[in-house]
Amino acid sequence: MTVKLYGISGSRALRSIWAIEEVGIDYEHVPTHFIGDSKTPEFMAVNPNGRIPALQDGDLTLFESMAINLYLAKKYGGVLYPSGPGAEAMCWQWSVWGISEIEPLQMEIVGQKFFTPKEKRNPKAIARAEKGLVRPLDVLNTTLADREWLVGDAFGVADLNVAGVMLLFELIEFDTTPWQYVSRWITQCYERPALASARAKD
Repeated sequence: MTVKLYGISGSRALRSIWAIEEVGIDYEHVPTHFIGDSKTPEFMAVNPNGRIPALQDGDLTLFESMAINLYLAKKYGGVLYPSGPGAEAMCWQWSVWGISEIEPLQMEIVGQKFFTPKEKRNPKAIARAEKGLVRPLDVLNTTLADREWLVGDAFGVADLNVAGVMLLFELIEFDTTPWQYVSRWITQCYERPALASARAKD
């Protein structure tokens, strides 16, 4: 049975499209928009939450991008997934960290800039969220000061998941250059050919 990945690149599903491109398996991309397509009965049978991305691999159906990416990396990704329980736990740690420490603050800014009428936007809310991003970015910067990648000696699923979350910085025009080591790491992550391929998916 063909592996199917539901979502579009112009959404948070991009991080899972990137992951499946990284692992290099044959798959069927099912373009699914987060507004209309994800609420159809057909898609709700795949993900009852009505959200993208979703993955089908044989009898397994998964939702939540971090779960999808960790699964793809462990089953198909070779060097993307580390060996040993300690390194594996570090990948889980950073994946959870990305969606708990970075993403909520990004989404506050997205909500204000793209889903709130201009006359009703709250600049203080945007400034508060941007200020809130300083602490986790300081943590990430300190972590990357003496290493090239988050876990191990090569790009892996931890890097993919955190960098995938941080793709939203492009949309909200948040400048990460003040964090020297984060900026270096992001550049290396975003230069990967698999991300370029993922971005091309409608």
